[in-house]
Amino acid sequence: MNKSQIPVAQKDVLSLLLDDHKEVKKLFKEFAAEKSQAAKEDIAREACMKLTVHATIEEELFYPFLRAQNPDAFGDLLNEALVEHGTAKELIAQIQATSIEDDNLYEAKVTVLSEYVAHHVKEEEDELFPKVIGKKVDLRELLTSVTERKEELLHSAVAA
Repeated sequence: MNKSQIPVAQKDVLSLLLDDHKEVKKLFKEFAAEKSQAAKEDIAREACMKLTVHATIEEELFYPFLRAQNPDAFGDLLNEALVEHGTAKELIAQIQATSIEDDNLYEAKVTVLSEYVAHHVKEEEDELFPKVIGKKVDLRELLTSVTERKEELLHSAVAA
């Protein structure tokens, strides 16, 4: 999905989510290309943190807002997304609970998470976001809460 194709009523919120997608994709590419184990672990931890923040925003704010707007239009896609988030969170927890030196499956787990996230992102960008635009859901009232929650989550993740 190209940001220039997004109408004003959805632009800021969808752009924020698209930027998150792009940032995590970039981190996974860096992980795959990196040779240093310490650097790989740093990249994986950053990707996990950003994914956790992103998923929390979607689960707490974005998905419930869409479901309230039109449960029939978005219900199945949102249910699927929540299940995908659950599986991603399990992998994230496994990655965060260990280190690259202690877990011979560490890199495989990050690779599988990357593939899983790529699938989820594709569904959001190819199915959910176009449906939001097609149904003319006005997301502007969601922008402040999404932005504030993201800042709060990032701040608490960095402080931890």
